[in-house]
This record gives sequence, C-alpha cells and structure tokens, in this order.
Amino acid sequence: MQGFPERGGPGPGPVPNDLAHLQATMHTIELACASIQMHINPAAAEATILSLCQSPQPYQACQFILENSQVPDARFQAAAAIRDAAIREWGFLTADDRRSLLSFCLSFVMQHASSKEGFVLAKVSSVAAQLMKRGWLDTTALEKEAFFNQVNQAVLGIHGLDVQFTGVNFLESLVSEFSPSTSSAMGLPREFHEQCRRSLEIDYLKMFYCWARDAALSVTNRIVESKSEVPEVKVCNAALRLMLQILNWDFHLNNNSTKTSINVFSAGARLDIDSSKRSECTLVQPGPAWRDVLISSGHIGWLVNLYAALRQKFSREGYWLDCPIAVSARKLIVQFCSLTGTIFLSDNGQMHEHHLLQLLSGIIEWIDPPEAVAKAIGCGKSESEMLDGCRALLSIANVTTPFVFDQLLMSIRPFGTLTLLSTLMCEVVKVLMSTYPEEETWSWEARDILLDTWTALLVPLDSTGGNAMLPPEGINAAGNLFALIVESELKAASSALTDDVDGDYLQSSISAMDERLSSYALIARAAIHVAIPLLTRLFSERFARLNQGRGIIDPTETLEEVYSLLLIAGHVLADEGEGETPLVPYAIQTYFTDNMGADEHPVIVLSSSIIGFAEQSLDPKMRASVFSPRLLEAVIWFFARWSCTYLMNPEEVRETHSQDHQLQSQQLRKGLHSFFREHNQGKLVLDIIVRVSVTTLLSYPGEKDLQALTCYQLLHALVREKHICVHLVSLDSWRNLANAFANEKSLFLLDLAHQRSLAQTLVHSASGLINSEASNQYVRDLMGHMATYLGELSSKNDLKSVAQQPDIILLVSCVLERLRGVATASEPRTQKAIYELGFSVMNPILVLLEVYKHEISVSLSSSLLSEAKTEKYKDLRALLQLLSSLCSKDMVDFSSDSIETQGTNISQVVYFGLHIVTPLISLDLLKYPKLCHDYFALLSHLLEVYPETVAQLNSEAFAHVLGTLDFGLHHQDAEIINMCLRSLKALASYHYKETASGKTGLGLHAAGRKDSGGNLQEGILSQFLRSLLQLLLFEDYSPDLVGSAADALLPLILCEQGLYQRLGNELIERQANPTLRSRLVNALQSLISANQLSSTLDRINYQRFRKNLNNFLIEVRGFLRTM
Repeated sequence: MQGFPERGGPGPGPVPNDLAHLQATMHTIELACASIQMHINPAAAEATILSLCQSPQPYQACQFILENSQVPDARFQAAAAIRDAAIREWGFLTADDRRSLLSFCLSFVMQHASSKEGFVLAKVSSVAAQLMKRGWLDTTALEKEAFFNQVNQAVLGIHGLDVQFTGVNFLESLVSEFSPSTSSAMGLPREFHEQCRRSLEIDYLKMFYCWARDAALSVTNRIVESKSEVPEVKVCNAALRLMLQILNWDFHLNNNSTKTSINVFSAGARLDIDSSKRSECTLVQPGPAWRDVLISSGHIGWLVNLYAALRQKFSREGYWLDCPIAVSARKLIVQFCSLTGTIFLSDNGQMHEHHLLQLLSGIIEWIDPPEAVAKAIGCGKSESEMLDGCRALLSIANVTTPFVFDQLLMSIRPFGTLTLLSTLMCEVVKVLMSTYPEEETWSWEARDILLDTWTALLVPLDSTGGNAMLPPEGINAAGNLFALIVESELKAASSALTDDVDGDYLQSSISAMDERLSSYALIARAAIHVAIPLLTRLFSERFARLNQGRGIIDPTETLEEVYSLLLIAGHVLADEGEGETPLVPYAIQTYFTDNMGADEHPVIVLSSSIIGFAEQSLDPKMRASVFSPRLLEAVIWFFARWSCTYLMNPEEVRETHSQDHQLQSQQLRKGLHSFFREHNQGKLVLDIIVRVSVTTLLSYPGEKDLQALTCYQLLHALVREKHICVHLVSLDSWRNLANAFANEKSLFLLDLAHQRSLAQTLVHSASGLINSEASNQYVRDLMGHMATYLGELSSKNDLKSVAQQPDIILLVSCVLERLRGVATASEPRTQKAIYELGFSVMNPILVLLEVYKHEISVSLSSSLLSEAKTEKYKDLRALLQLLSSLCSKDMVDFSSDSIETQGTNISQVVYFGLHIVTPLISLDLLKYPKLCHDYFALLSHLLEVYPETVAQLNSEAFAHVLGTLDFGLHHQDAEIINMCLRSLKALASYHYKETASGKTGLGLHAAGRKDSGGNLQEGILSQFLRSLLQLLLFEDYSPDLVGSAADALLPLILCEQGLYQRLGNELIERQANPTLRSRLVNALQSLISANQLSSTLDRINYQRFRKNLNNFLIEVRGFLRTM
C-alpha cells in the first residue's frame, strides 16, 4: 500500500530454524487461548502465554502469529508479547530494530484496517504508540516528521475510509500514551514521561487536533447529505473523539512555555475553580497559541451547526440521540464550554462571552422549553441530550461570574440564563416529586448536575466569605426554586411513610444528605429575604399542627416534615465549623442589617421557634408522643451547628475583614447577636440545650446514634469555647449532669465510647471555673467516687469471685473508659487533679489487671486474638503519635520557655520512647496501614532531626529498626517507601558527615561484624546500598520515587565507594554483549561523575545526582532486567 512499507521482513532476534518452529509456537499459543476461553487448565495456559512474553526477543514468532493466526485472541497476545519484550529489551535493540518493530505495528493496523476484529487492531495500535513513546527522546525531529507524514496521509483519507479511521484511532492511542494520567508503565523515571508529555504538547498536540478537525470536515458533507447511515460516520465519530481527548489534555504550557492561568483581565472569569462537585467538570486552558485553531477559525460555529443539522435530519429517529456520533459531538460542545484562560483576548471578556453565546445558542435547543423537554422524556425520548445541556450550563458556570452567566441568554431570549436554570431545575424537581417512590431516574442525575451549577455560581468568592451577588431577576428565580425544593423535600419525607418504598429515605443519615442540603442552603441564601420567612412559616404550621392534633391525628408524617425542615434550616442559618468558629453567613449579615426588634428579625424568629419546639421534648408526655429518637437526632444536630455561630459568641470573632461592611456588622450585633448573648436570652437558651442533651442521654437508652450526636457534636461544641464554659458550670442543669455522671448509675448504660467522650467533655468544662483550684476540685468531685470504688473493689478479700459478676465487669469497664476520657482532657489548670487521680487508681488498676489477665485466653478464639491485636495496635499508634507530637513541639514551639529550660531534653525522651516502641513493632502490626504510616513517619522524622539519638540505640533495637526499614522499602504504598528512603538518606548522610569531620558516626552499626557462626556480615550501609540498587535496577516501583531514591543513594555511595565499585564490576562481568558492556561501564561512571558531581551533600549536588540517576536508569535499566 502506498505510504506504508510492506511487512514480512524479519524482526530483531535470532532467525528460527524453520517454518515448522514458528507454526508450532503459533499452535501452542492458539491452544492456550482456547483453553482459557473454555476454562480448561487456565493456569497452565496462562503460563504458556507468559512464557512467550518473557522469552528473549520473541519478535519473529509474534509477527508470524499476527500475520498467520486465525485466532484473534492469539494475535492479541502476540501483540502484547511484542510490547513487553520491546520495552524490556529496548536498551540493546539497535535503532534499525526499533524502527522495524514500530513500522511493523503501524503497517499491520493500516493493512488490516478493514478487519472486523477491532480489539486486535486497537491492541496493535496501542503497542505502536508505546513503542513510539519509548523511543521518543532518541528519535530525531526528521525521523518523527517522516513517520507522522505517513500517519497524516492516512488521517486525510488518501488510502480510504478504513485506513482514515485507523489513522485517527492511532493518534488517539498516541495522545493517551503521552498523557500522564493514562500512560503505560515502562519502568522509567517520571522525568522521562514528563519530557515526552512536554514535547508532544509543544510540538505536536495542536497539529494532531487540526488533523482530526480536517478529517471530520472531509466527511461531514457526505454524512449530512446522505439519506441513510454511511461509513463516513465512524470516521467523523473517531475524529470528534480525538478532538475531545486533546481538549481533555492537562495543559501546562502556553506559547511562552509558562504555566497557563485564567485570564484575570476577563470581566467574566472566575477564580474559584476548586469547589467540590458531584459532577465532573474539567477546565480547558490551552493558552493563546491555540486561539487561531479553536476561536478565530469559526471552528465552534461549524461544530454547533453540524450537530444542529444532524439533529434536524434525524429528529424523528429517537434512537439517534444516543448514537456514538451524537454523543461525541455533544461531549465536545460541552467541553468547549469549559474553555477559559489566556486563549481569549484581554478585551474585558468580550471574546469569551461571544464564544459562550455561540455555544449556548445551540445548546438552548436541548433544554428549552424545560416543560416540553421533560414531557418528551416522559414519553420515551432519550434524556442524554437534556443531561448534556445541564452539563454545559455547569461548565459555563465554572468559567463565568453570575452576572455574565445571566446576561448570556438575554441577547437571544426574553429572559436571563439564571431564569432558565431555575425553570429547568424546577421542572426536574417536579419530575422527582412525581416519581419519587421509583428507583433513581434521569431526574436524580439532572438535579445533581444543576445543583452543582448553582454551587459553582454561588460559592464564596473572597476571603470574607461573601457570596456572589445575583441580579434581581436571578434572586427571584432562586427564591421560587428554593420554595419548590422545600416543597419537594417535605413531600419526599411524608411519601416515604405512606408509599410502598424500601425505606432508604428514613434510613439515610444526616451526613449522607449534607452535600445536597449545603447546595440548597446556597440557593436559599441567594434569596434570603424569601427563604427564612418561608422556613419560619412552614415550621410554625407543623408545630401548630402537632399541638392541635395531639391524641387525634397520627403525627408521623408531620414529624418527618419537621425533621426535614430542621436539617434545611440548620444549613441555611449556619455553616459547618470544621474546627473553627463559623461566621454568620454573609447573606444574613448583609441583608438583615436594620435595627429590627427581636420579634421581627427573621433569624431570631426562626431560631426561637425551633428552640421552643425542642424545649417541648422536656415534657414526658410530649416526648412519648412526638419526639422519636430520629427527630431528636435532627434537634441535637441543629443545636450543635447553630450554637457555634449564634450562641453567646464574643464580639471580636464577629469582626469582618472588609471595611465596607463594618457598619453592617455593627448593626447586626445590635440585633441578632445581642439577643443570644449572655445578658439577654443566651444563658436561657444554653440551659435549654443542656437539659435537652441530658434528656437524650437518660431517656433514650440504647439509641447510640442519638447519644453519639449529643456527646461528640453538641456537648463537644459547647465546651470548645471558654466563655461558654463559664456559663455552663454555673447552670443547675450542667451540675445535675455532672452529679449524675459522678454519683448515679443511670449513665452507665451509655456505650463505653460515649462515656469516655462525656468524661472528656465534663472535664473540659472545668476551664470555665474561676481559678485553677476550683477547676481541680471540680475534677476531684467528678471522679473521686469512681476512684474510691476501684480502690475498695481491689481490696476485697473475695475479689476473684466478685470480679466475675457481670455487673462488676460492666462497672469496671465503664470506670476505666471514663478515666481514659479524663486523661485526654488534661490541660494545665486541671493537671494536678488528674495526676492525683491517676496516682490513686494506679495500684487498684494493677490489681484488677492481675485478676482479669487469665480470664480471657486469646488463644481460644481467633476473634479475641484479633481484638487483642487491634488493642495493641491502638496503644502503639497512640505512643507513636505521642512521640511525633513531642518531636514537633521541640521544632515548632514558639513559647518563651523551651522544654529544655524546664529540665527535659526532648532527644532523651525520644531515645527512651524508641527503646519502648522498637521491641513492640512487629511486621504483622505494620500490616495495619495507619500504624505503618505513623511508624515510618516518626522514624523518618527522628532520623532527620535526631540521627545521633537513633545511633545510640543498642544493637538489638538498632537492628530491629533497620529490619522494619527494609520491610518498608518493599512496601506497596509509595508514601511508605518514600519515608523509608528519607530515613536512609538521613542515616547515610549523618554517617558521612560525621566521619568526614573525624567522628565515629554510626560507629559499630556501620562496620561489618561476625555472626554467631564466625562469618563476616556487611555493615548496615553496605546492606542498604546493595538493596537499593537491586530495587532501582531490577524491581518494579513508582517512577515518582526515583527522586527520593537518588537522595538516599548518593550518601550511601559516598559512604561505601568500594562496595559500589565491586557491585558495578559484578554487573559488567555478567554482561556478555560487548556493546551493552561498554554502555554499562560508561553509565556507571557517568552516574558518579557527570554534571560536575562532587562529594559534598548540598542541595545542588543532590539535584545533579537526581539528573544523573534519571539518565542512568533510562540508559541501562531495560537491558539489565533481561540478564
């Protein structure tokens, strides 16, 4: 065929004896493939196929199979074997051999372009792409040009439609191979892949796009004009797919070889592009070099018109919307909506807006009018086009401001884009309301995409937390939408009880709905003047309905509606704290700034209604008839979220960063904040919250979820702020809780973890007392009786028999959990009492430990053994975290007095801690991921900061540490390996620097020693130099680790230069091929001498050695792995 060389020439490798040998190999592989398909001895069949992949230079046999076998699976495996062997043996293949393999693969797919075995062609095409990439850095520009000229001829259609289709598919494989996220592993450093990616992006990616565009242009007229489906469709579809793939490229460079960024000169550009989404949306930022191809050439108009023409042509064919060409065209149009950055001129956003309007003019037909679109889908039309229209709106929202987003549609419609967005989502919500009991339909997905669109438009735009302001029409649209959303949620809540559904709505947790409710809150805050009065009215109506219908009407539906309203109101009124004190939402600050009376302020009215409702749970009759555990969960969750923002917060945390809103903030404090401060209603509300919390703990036994919310979220939130603790400890309700905890057995029914949490909370509240002595006395009163009980129990003469009683076992367990909680709440002002408590219970605990230690034999039960290991894991992890915290404090503590001035040397503490930890760390325990991570994080930190301390460990402890390091070097987690490499770097560099200055360094640990049999053992640095070279040259690992490995290898080589020379000589002697031996000699020498490498361990030298190691691995790793 013209443009492609004929195949059939022998590939690299020895010539087989005869044709019979090739046929026998082919027959063997065919039988193995058939055996796998028929499940006849698949292990042996897989071993046969693997032997082909691993055999040296199997290229001729593989080519023979590809050309002659009638079994597609055999041809597929032959292509895979070519790939594996070529990548493995690349280092000693000649340039002609490499070109021959690549030419064979490309010629094969072109000459078999009409084959129906697409998966075989796709595999061979993928192999050609990988071979092209493997030799990319060694191939000259002229060679690449000659190769791509052949590909271009195919893509232009010179050799027919089948070859054109195959050529486009090859380019798709090539782009996929050069993209870091989809590239194949080649055992090469990340730097190699990055160089290839950079080269393709700068020199070829735009050219490939133009080829794909031209290929699509060459066939579209035929497609549009034909009256039936024509073969040109598959070419057009492949070209559209390739264009989409290129636009999905992660562009790093523009025409000035600098990183791209969003065009900040564009009036419509958004800078907040990292908000979390349920729907994927990738921004496209190729830079100004692409402007002529994507923007100025009329390309967008052609694409939109092509889809519109095909849509019109096949309007009566409902199936067409899901045809590959329709799907590809829509995806490409949606991706163009994400185009942003410096590709647009700095013309105040005019070019960008024109681009988006061009796209929106075509997309509007997919989604407008929303009612008609939804009705058509209900009648059987495919929903795919409508969903892609929603995705397009999301993409546009991610690259524009709300104002620009709204204005886009006004030039072609009598309403703005925000109104369309609202109307569209209203229609989706209506469909949801009508189909709720059914399984998830298209409306669920549409709702999530449109919610993400609102989120993209409304997320805070600056550090003050200010939300993007909508134009008046948009505010009205948001208000209407929120009202319908609330209506739909209430209907869903009630229908979950009345309809025959699986109960998922009732079982869904608060956290599971949090993401959706957060999006609802953004929409509500956009129309806050409508949303809060609406919520107040709806809540008041349900509250009144409950009171009026007590004992007459089943309140279940109403209670589910109240549950939903509590969650929605909580999200609208307050943000999640995430460890910080959240501010009042910006919309509330800026809108409700007038000096309203307490009975008029919407936030106060809504909050008071909910607090009043919650107070009803204190009445036993109301509690029995109305307040189910599920409803109280919502009440507790609301209190925890609301109190962090509004309850008695000090004025200083309310100061806004923006001077423009200083007056508004002051007016807000006069009304909203003053109402819930301590001198107004704050203390009364706090008392209600505490009493409701006590009710959940005492009146709902066994409700773990409810009690967990109370202990972990609400009560923890209250004691987080000292100014609230001051009022807490003065409340009778809080004192009653503390008294019940200290002296009554009712709270012993709580889950053990909840008791520990409650103890921690009560001790934290002691910070609100007047002085340290009062705080210490509070802790003594809280825990004194329990300490006395343990002492009395441990001193009983019949302790062994008493201790077996179930109630005693429960009490002991509860007291121990409470002691754990108290210990975790230790702080300076309560430290004395807690230490006294610990001292007083130490002996009783030891006695009880002696009594109970034989009661449970972990050898009797695998489950108990597992539990014992888990407990050991937890204890060890806590100790590791303690040591890490001590090290961190020693490094970052900015207090005026260091720990050393208080008589404590952190390095000595660490030394002592290591002697405790090292014997306890076993390889089995290191299989726990979190423990493993904490251990190696501590070890790498200690070796970097305190190497001299680690060097002082005794021989047994030091050997144990190094054993774990060797384990970590071969771990599956790249982060663990990276920390081990950092540890080796620290250890070797410490020894090198110390010995260079005349000191002992690691001393005997680094020297060789004789074992018990009298045999000389290598020193630890020698062992790790050998192990690390073995890993780098012969084992599989992530390319991302090469940099860290280089940093560890350099000081190891400097410490053990003699061993490095011996290991190098061993490798050279094992290499029989003179050419490869010469390359290996040069590579080993260059590794330690190229780029002016010196014997110092400074930053520049490390960078030079990283470059040397990258080049070394690229040069020799391939052929060394075949030895």
